[in-house]
Amino acid sequence: MLYPIGIQDFEKIRKDGFVYVDKTGLIYNLARQGGYAFLSRPRRFGKSLLVSTMEAYFSGRKELFDGLAVAELEKEWIQYPVLRIDLSGKAYDRPDVLAKVLDDSLTKWEREYGAENRSDVPGIRFGNVIEAARAKTGRPAVILVDEYDKPIVDNLGDEALADVFRRQLQGFYSVMKAKDGFIKFGFLTGVTKIGKLSVFSGLNNLKDISMDARYTDICGISETELKKYFPESVEALARSSQLSGEACYGELARWYDGYHFCENTPGIYNPFSLLNTFDSLRFKEYWFQTGTPSFLVRYLSAAHYDLNDVSGIKASSFDLSGVNASQPNVITLLFQTGYLTIRDYNAAIDRYTLVYPNKEVEDGFLDALSNYYTPVIRSKSSLSVDKFVEDIHADNAEMLMRRFTAFFADMDYQIMGED
Repeated sequence: MLYPIGIQDFEKIRKDGFVYVDKTGLIYNLARQGGYAFLSRPRRFGKSLLVSTMEAYFSGRKELFDGLAVAELEKEWIQYPVLRIDLSGKAYDRPDVLAKVLDDSLTKWEREYGAENRSDVPGIRFGNVIEAARAKTGRPAVILVDEYDKPIVDNLGDEALADVFRRQLQGFYSVMKAKDGFIKFGFLTGVTKIGKLSVFSGLNNLKDISMDARYTDICGISETELKKYFPESVEALARSSQLSGEACYGELARWYDGYHFCENTPGIYNPFSLLNTFDSLRFKEYWFQTGTPSFLVRYLSAAHYDLNDVSGIKASSFDLSGVNASQPNVITLLFQTGYLTIRDYNAAIDRYTLVYPNKEVEDGFLDALSNYYTPVIRSKSSLSVDKFVEDIHADNAEMLMRRFTAFFADMDYQIMGED
C-alpha cells in the first residue's frame, strides 16, 4: 500500500495509486449549502489535501473521482473557475512578504482570465479577477483559501507586524462580500480562529464548521475509516510490534486517536502520524518531528501559566471559539492547535473538560517544554533534565509536576529573559 505522507495534491494521490480516505461525500454536502465556510484544524491534519480535493471537484475533474462517494452523488460536474490561495510555505517576517505572495496569485489569475491590472491594491485586483473569471467562463468563481492565518500565527509575539498582516488580509478578503454575486462558494481554512473575526468581519454569512458535528471527520481519520481502509496495515504493524490485532488497534488509539472537535462525537486519529506509523512500522511522535509549539511555550511562560492546570481544565464555548487576535487565551490556542481536546461537556453550565488527546501529544508537548527550558534548567536550577524526561515517558505525572513546581519556584518565572 502506498501512503501519501506529505502529499497534499489530490490529483497525484489518485493518479499514482496512493491510498485515499474518501471525504468527498462531506465535500458534496458542504458545497450544496453554498455561501462561505470556515474550518479550523491542527497542522498536519489534512487541510491542504481537503482544499486540493475541493479544487478538483469544482473544476469538474470527474475522472479523478471514480469509485468515490461523490461519483454517485454529483450528476452535473460543472466546471467553475477556481481561485485557490495558499498562504503556507512562507516565513512572514517582513511586511512585504504577504503582498508578494498575493501578487503572485493575482498575476497568474489576471493572465488566465484576462483581467486588466489597473491598481496596486491587492483587494481591487482581486475584485477585478473575480469579475473577469465570471465574464470569461460564464460561471461564478469558487474561492479556496488554505492557511488563511499563517501570517498572523507567525507573528503572535509581534503585535505590530501581526496587525499589519491583519489589515492587509482584511482588505483582501473583504472583496468577497462586495463581489458576492460573482461567487459560487468560498472555503477558508487555517490552524486557529484568532484572526477570523477581524480578518473576515465583512463576511457576515461565513459559516464556521470547526465544531459542527456533521463535519467533525472532514479532516483526520475516524475509527470506522481506520478499519475500512487500513486492515492490512494494522496487521503488518501488529506482526512487527509482536501484538495481537486487538492490542495493535488499542495502541494506535492510545498514541494517535482522541481528537474531539465537538462534544459527543467519535474520536479522530491524526492522519500524518497514523500514515507514518504504518509506513515505518513503529509507534513514534511523528507529529512533533515537523515542528515544536515554541509560540505556545512562550505564551505559557509569559502568562506564568500553571502547568498543573493544563489537562483537565474547564472551558466555555467562548473559550474554545475565541478569536481575540491581540491577546489570545492560552487555552484557546491549546485547543485550536490540537494540544488539548474535548473529553466531556456539561450543557447546563456550558463547560467543556479539556485533556490531552493522546500519548503522542502529551509526551511530545511536555518534551517540547523540557527542551525549551533545558538551557535555563542546566544553568539556574537543580532540576535534572534526564529525570524530567524519564518522568514524562513513565507517565509519572505527580513527580513531573513536583519538578516543574520546584523549577518555577527557583526561577521565579524568569523564563522569557533566557529565550
